[in-house]
Amino acid sequence: MEIQQLQEHLQQLRFTSGLSVEDLKKLAAISRFQDYPRNATIFTEGTEHRDLYIILSGRVEICMTISARGCLPVLTLEEGDLVGWSSILKQGEMTATVVAVEETRLIAIDADALAVVCEQDHDIGYQIMRRVALALSQRLVASRLQVLDMYAVTDEAHTLKQGDASE
Repeated sequence: MEIQQLQEHLQQLRFTSGLSVEDLKKLAAISRFQDYPRNATIFTEGTEHRDLYIILSGRVEICMTISARGCLPVLTLEEGDLVGWSSILKQGEMTATVVAVEETRLIAIDADALAVVCEQDHDIGYQIMRRVALALSQRLVASRLQVLDMYAVTDEAHTLKQGDASE
């Protein structure tokens, strides 16, 4: 029964939309629901983790540890977004900490089993990796925009600086 529910949810999410019914069945067979209360840590930066997640409902915050500043939020993700991509790439340790900022339901996909599915069926493998690459490129753009925003000269600061130069 849970596999049928997983398949129905996977069919509706943007990360898996457009996959064939057979591909969705394969994903559902290696997936499970996971629920997290508000403020629960899903995984921690620097730890090994074996699941790839798709957010079914709720929101999560991605935080990165900065020396002397602690774990700082860098991005918030919502329904349909991918979390835990490092596990599918077998990169090793997680690159960030992820915390549920509100009650959150995830679909957890066993990354090792997903790698086997992708290896056995290159068509689904291509689709999954293409979607992972798209998610990563969107995160890269969001990160670049945040960096630009952090270093942007505000109009007020720019005016003050020009005023200093004219004196």
